[in-house]
Amino acid sequence: MTATTTPPLVLLLPGAGYGRQAPLLWWSHAIAAGYGAEVVAPTWTVDAAAKADPVAFVERAVAAALDCRTPDLVVAKSFGSYALPWAVRHGVDGVWLTPVLTDGTVAAALAGCGSGSLAVGGSADPLWVPSAVGTTRAGLHTVDGADHALEVTGDWRRSQRLQSDVLELVDRRIRTLASGGDPS
Repeated sequence: MTATTTPPLVLLLPGAGYGRQAPLLWWSHAIAAGYGAEVVAPTWTVDAAAKADPVAFVERAVAAALDCRTPDLVVAKSFGSYALPWAVRHGVDGVWLTPVLTDGTVAAALAGCGSGSLAVGGSADPLWVPSAVGTTRAGLHTVDGADHALEVTGDWRRSQRLQSDVLELVDRRIRTLASGGDPS
């Protein structure tokens, strides 16, 4: 009798205006699928109620999308980083692309992440404030010159190269997960 293994479950969370069709999430989905992971990718509309309590809004969306399952990894863009408190409570690592570090709840949750998590932001992004996190075991990666979309205004070639570098980080994390290796 051959043992079967369950593929890793990756939760892919969009930003407020940055959905699955946008480059970082599109390719993150392709990377995860390429390693045989199951990808759950909810969609949402960020309205006034969502903005009033983003953590509760995102946690409700995550609960509905996962249907009582726990993912092995979260890949989230911007507004999706409001899932950080949930991820820390559930011991789920993440790749947090441009987390909203100007929000104290998000910054505090990132401070509580383990070494299997990674946060990436651009030096030209006003929401990327690594100093707000304090001490964390998560990796913090600043992309020089990049804005909140991890792009460099007016320079598509450099933007593409920088995003490719960020996607290499995503690939490394998902590859480690898929191979059963230690992410730290």
